[in-house]
Amino acid sequence: MDIVSFLEGIDVGILTFANGHHSHVLDILMWWISDRYVWLPLYLMFAVIFVRKLGWSRGLVVIICVGLLITLTDQTCATYIRPAVARMRPSNPDNPISVCINIVNDYRGGAYGFPSCHAANTFAFAVYTSLIIKRRCIAIGLISWSLLVSYSRLYLGVHYPSDLLGGMVIGGAYAGTFYILLKKLKMVD
Repeated sequence: MDIVSFLEGIDVGILTFANGHHSHVLDILMWWISDRYVWLPLYLMFAVIFVRKLGWSRGLVVIICVGLLITLTDQTCATYIRPAVARMRPSNPDNPISVCINIVNDYRGGAYGFPSCHAANTFAFAVYTSLIIKRRCIAIGLISWSLLVSYSRLYLGVHYPSDLLGGMVIGGAYAGTFYILLKKLKMVD
């Protein structure tokens, strides 16, 4: 067995384990966790924290950079990498594994899933915000939140674990780059 087949086996094994333990309550909870609009109050709360910590001008720059960061992360994953890699989602009916996947609310996502935009965007926000605020409890909370959102994508059967990991790497790299740029511009400490 070659290393690629071995890693694919692990990927499928983790996915089928996470996706295979369904209940009505978990279906509702994971659907809700995966919804991007549910988290708007969280984003607004951190916008207020940025302004209170950094003042209006620097806080506004940091908030604008959040928008740019998420846009860049999302577009990199969805517009450039996904079509180039063209890895079918596990829930895609054309993917042979789809017959083993539990589908919630008839949601299958788009055709391709690598990398996960949910993982990339939430991880980018979590890392970026943690670097700016520099409070361990906030960093732990935001990283845990990002991991929970990512797990919801496994549970819903729309991503493999490696899709999530790829998204997290991209999101973390962009977050670090944005933070370094803001630090050089003396917008953050």
